[in-house]
Amino acid sequence: MDVLGLGMLAALRRALALVARRRGREFRLTDIPAEDPAVYAMISRADTVGVFQIESRAQMAMLPRLRPRCYYDLVIEVAIVRPGPIQGQMVHPYLRRRAGLEPVDYPGPAVRGVLERTLGVPIFQEQVMQLAIVAAGFTPGEADQLRRAMAAWRRHGSLESFEQRLITGMRARGYAAAFAQQVFRQIQGFGEYGFPESHAASFALLVYASAWLKCHEPAAFCCALLNSQPMGFYAPAQLVRDARGHGVIVHGVDVNASGVEATLEPVEEGPALRLGLNQVRDLAREAAGRLVAARVDGPYRDVGELARRAGLGRRELAALAAAGALAGLAGHRHRAAWEAHGITAPLPLVPVAGDPAGIPLLRTPGEGEDIVADYQALGLTLGRHPLALLRPRLVASGWLTAAEVAGLAAGARLRTGGLVLTRQQPGSARGVTFVTLEDETGQVNLVVWRQVAERQRRALREARLLGVSGRLQREGEVLHVIAERLEDRSAMLGALQVATREFH
Repeated sequence: MDVLGLGMLAALRRALALVARRRGREFRLTDIPAEDPAVYAMISRADTVGVFQIESRAQMAMLPRLRPRCYYDLVIEVAIVRPGPIQGQMVHPYLRRRAGLEPVDYPGPAVRGVLERTLGVPIFQEQVMQLAIVAAGFTPGEADQLRRAMAAWRRHGSLESFEQRLITGMRARGYAAAFAQQVFRQIQGFGEYGFPESHAASFALLVYASAWLKCHEPAAFCCALLNSQPMGFYAPAQLVRDARGHGVIVHGVDVNASGVEATLEPVEEGPALRLGLNQVRDLAREAAGRLVAARVDGPYRDVGELARRAGLGRRELAALAAAGALAGLAGHRHRAAWEAHGITAPLPLVPVAGDPAGIPLLRTPGEGEDIVADYQALGLTLGRHPLALLRPRLVASGWLTAAEVAGLAAGARLRTGGLVLTRQQPGSARGVTFVTLEDETGQVNLVVWRQVAERQRRALREARLLGVSGRLQREGEVLHVIAERLEDRSAMLGALQVATREFH
């Protein structure tokens, strides 16, 4: 029995509770409408940041090709982007057959009964076991031994003992030698981890539920994901940016409005997302709880009152000031930091915090300074994307935006770059590294072949702002930049603090 603890289950529970509270009635998983075309259209666009199981780079590349249209398509999607089907060379035949580019044929009616639902290509463990029974004469017990061997053959090399039994059994029942050899190669592929159909079907339910929430309740979905961190492929910065791109209004952390966790607030356009105090770095959850509990007696009027009622010290106040959470009490970050500093150790001849007469004329932070402070204190910003401020320099360096890259023809040579969101090197990729970059217009996906990765290992592994020169590969809606040269431009991020004065 395989018992899994999935972070998405907690996120779904939180999201459903938020939807129920907003709608004023109970809303459960079973209340989510089935087979919604809008959900499948969103999935087919690979608009799946945050969605269970299909938010990875490999899944996003597969979605526009497979184009799921129903629940069972999601079952296949979950199972097909796995080392087993990939190593067994089952992915491309399935896609070609699904697109009508290759005929679907079966060597016999028994095999058709096993493989018809997956267009003649074995994708699930159960199908491999059934093939062994109907095509090679295995007993159910022997088929189960085969399943166990598939899971363990890389460690113990026990799968080869079944090869002759399978091939002999298939040949005795009239199947061609080429078909028998192909089936065994596919079984070897499943030794690299193939999914049981029952497992994939269970996961597909969560795929659909999370996709429906993202499609129709994006504020609640993002809120639930933030409150369930850490989980998934994306940091809060990407989750919030994606939600805003889908029209969600997001408000910053505020000591008079934020809960301990992210919450939803009613606005005319629909629910708005309010970032929680738990987003503030260096602020203990217990201190955030005291702040929220003390606010029951009314909003805080100044920093001094906040410190007294919530029992906050200088360090906690400094964390709130750095995060911009004291803006409603003290104005901009510099003034808030000054007031927070003066709470426990007032300077000579300067009145206590809360008395404006004693506050010096501190310069308002520039846009770049605020963005840097946001990332340092919150891990995200509600201001402009950092690369929007650096764009004049990036244009001078010949960098295209992600939107401009998307408009190029296949084979075009280009130079671009962005903040590194993910680096992935799947075991089935044979040394290839997949990198996702982000700028103010979107994302660019890189394929870095082993030789390039080895030559430019440091830039690939360490860069926060990565530049790339390469060639565009286009397959339908799926775009990749084949990297030829990488450059670490992280030092440019240090220019953000002066970017406003230089360029705007």
